[in-house]
Amino acid sequence: MGRVPSGSPVISYGMRDDYIKEALKTIDDPNILVNVVSRRVKQLKRGNRPLVESLEKLSAEDTALREIIEGKISYELASTTARS
Repeated sequence: MGRVPSGSPVISYGMRDDYIKEALKTIDDPNILVNVVSRRVKQLKRGNRPLVESLEKLSAEDTALREIIEGKISYELASTTARS
């Protein structure tokens, strides 16, 4: 299991630790990173094409991390303002 600098554990089932560490430089909140990767993995497994090329065969999880590292995908937090 990998660790982020703050000491909070990051679950890394089949994901490369070096990719996780690099992706955390882009998305520094591990909870958000997990959600972004999870959503992208679902898209890749449904047949969406990867946004990065690799000479090696990467898992969907590692592909999603590489896309984050290379700035190919991003995220937007939902607004927390209540509507009346």
